[in-house]
Amino acid sequence: MGAGGRMSTAPPNGKKTKTEALRRAPHEKPPFTIGDLKKAIPPHCFEKSLITSFRYLIQDLLMAYALYYVATTYIDQYLPRPLNYLGWAAYIAVQGCVLTGAWVVGHECDHDAFSDYGWINDLVGLVVHSSLMVPYFSWKISHRRHHANTQSLENDEVYVPRFRNNIRNYYKVLNNPLGRVLVWVTTLLIGFPLYLMFNVSGHKYERWTSHYDPHSPLYTERERKQIIISDVAILAVIYGLYRLVLIKGFAWVFCVYGGPLLVVNGWFTLITILNHTHPSVPYYDSTEWDWLRGALCTVDRDYGILNKVFHNVCNAHVCHHIFSMIPHYHGLEATEALKPVLGDYYQYDGTPIIKAMYREMKECIYVEKDQGETKGVYWYRKEL
Repeated sequence: MGAGGRMSTAPPNGKKTKTEALRRAPHEKPPFTIGDLKKAIPPHCFEKSLITSFRYLIQDLLMAYALYYVATTYIDQYLPRPLNYLGWAAYIAVQGCVLTGAWVVGHECDHDAFSDYGWINDLVGLVVHSSLMVPYFSWKISHRRHHANTQSLENDEVYVPRFRNNIRNYYKVLNNPLGRVLVWVTTLLIGFPLYLMFNVSGHKYERWTSHYDPHSPLYTERERKQIIISDVAILAVIYGLYRLVLIKGFAWVFCVYGGPLLVVNGWFTLITILNHTHPSVPYYDSTEWDWLRGALCTVDRDYGILNKVFHNVCNAHVCHHIFSMIPHYHGLEATEALKPVLGDYYQYDGTPIIKAMYREMKECIYVEKDQGETKGVYWYRKEL
């Protein structure tokens, strides 16, 4: 059965032991309201500074340019083969992390957390996301639907879990150590593009769905012009890359841009999966779901030094789902203010990321109710 009624004060540092992290989260309606949570957060955390937001964006872009300059100037000139391949691999890995930080700043624009000016948010978001091959308005609309329906079995927009009767036979073939590694590698490499293009792992609609289709059921009639703008921006970037390939060659463009982009997609996919997939958190059907309980079913994770590079999108994600308008540079302070009120409703897991990846792939295969349970509360299962 569920683990409701276990409210207690969270540890001072907000962290939990291994046993506590895997213990089921409370699933009943919490004894606090969204108003209680808002009162707990210092008012200045809700303030957005255009200067501060641009400072973080410019900082990321300058770091990215510095890496580009060093790589293109020194790697092939000073490193003989095959050491130059190691140099490019290091550049791709580090540049991908830096650009993931820029992605997060662009993500602030999705939630109007970048500034108080809607047109600036959309302009910056359009440029940043399009430069990283993400259709800005298309993603903004579907991502907001995810925030509005988190952990709803019927209405959540992405990472909708499977039921046991929907598990296909190849899952049984892949349900082993080698298979799990293969699934993770495939997911990190192409999972995000497949979601954008074909709605893989997304909410199921009656017909074919794509973020690039202005007539997709993802969008309303009045939103279709925005989708076209997103598509035009992506096409402009693709054309620019095509011209660059003609001048510099495919290998150069891949090393400088394509490789880091794969890393960005991999990090983004990993971050979002691990923030929303955990053995301890429930899903709800329409008889039980409400917005606050759904928002509380997210998990803060620890990426070490990358927490700073990723602007704390990983370790302040619970707060982000409750108050998505809070800028990332106030996320940790707001999280600390929320913990005493949330108690056991605050979910944190400091398991090393590689270990957590393997565990979640093994433990979280499908969802179902507990035996004899009548409420619409579902938990992850691993038995096939």
